[in-house]
Amino acid sequence: MTKYLYYPGCSLETNARAYYISLMAICEPLGLDLEEIHDWNCCGATEYVGISLTPAYALISRNLALAAKQANGTRTVVAPCSACYLNLAKADYYMRESPKLGEKVNKALAAGDLHYTPGSLDVRHLLDVIVHDVGLDAVRRAVVRPLSGLRVAPYLGCMVPRPDYEHRWSNPEYPNELDQVLKALGAEVIDFPLKTHCCGGHMTQIGPPVAYELIRRLIHAASEYQADLMATLCPMCQLNIDAYQGEMNHFFGTYYHMPILFFTQLMGLAFGKEPQELGIGKELVDSRLALARIGVEVPEAEAAPAPRRPRKAKEGLPMPRMPEEKELIR
Repeated sequence: MTKYLYYPGCSLETNARAYYISLMAICEPLGLDLEEIHDWNCCGATEYVGISLTPAYALISRNLALAAKQANGTRTVVAPCSACYLNLAKADYYMRESPKLGEKVNKALAAGDLHYTPGSLDVRHLLDVIVHDVGLDAVRRAVVRPLSGLRVAPYLGCMVPRPDYEHRWSNPEYPNELDQVLKALGAEVIDFPLKTHCCGGHMTQIGPPVAYELIRRLIHAASEYQADLMATLCPMCQLNIDAYQGEMNHFFGTYYHMPILFFTQLMGLAFGKEPQELGIGKELVDSRLALARIGVEVPEAEAAPAPRRPRKAKEGLPMPRMPEEKELIR
């Protein structure tokens, strides 16, 4: 077993619980020993860096400082969530590139008796570790139920491959690492042209029409290539395409039905795990029809709930009130 420090992030304990469950299920077959960072905190997602730079990087770097204290022979931090991976990698990189920022961040960390020396840890995404450390041959050897006949669109989203500070990915615009893993599982992988395009992020709450168009483009492209489902490694991407697909259909008058699963769930299926061991059936866009193509039956009790009715504008999540122009100039 190869030991790594593991940063789960908030999503894997909430909306992306299936990602966590399926990751834990495939650790043993892959020989992964993930040691969770003690007392980790939120990485700040995508917003905090745009609000206040030093506190944002102090928030992120606290996790790196904790990981460094816990390292005990390993220096690799694995993050399955795209936003978490990017934030941790950015904090390490910018603290190296800007000693002034690093000094400010460490001054803030000192309040909690912590310190982080940039460059002392390697921040890596789970997919990177599986491809380059575990290896595709090991993935193939673990397969007992090939995904033969399942057409999959590999969708990474926009955050994982760029900016690629350590040049870990084959191509920042069109990486093939997820394709390779899915092919090793026996799936029929389509050459998906939008694999690194944005899912809309939090635009579902800020500007729903924009978000719906971004989601529609992705699903339309996958449908045009006759994909049975989309595979992702990003909790935000999975949430948007799964949870807002019904509202997108209502907005455009379309009838798309495109399941989106985490790539770890597909790995678990290929390794012989049962759907309920992998969190399959919890998604909103039912994946039963797609998985039936490879002889996988999702128990009725685990099937996805009926599609939600389209949400009215007044039912949207409460948003912070933006100050009026006259307030800004006081």
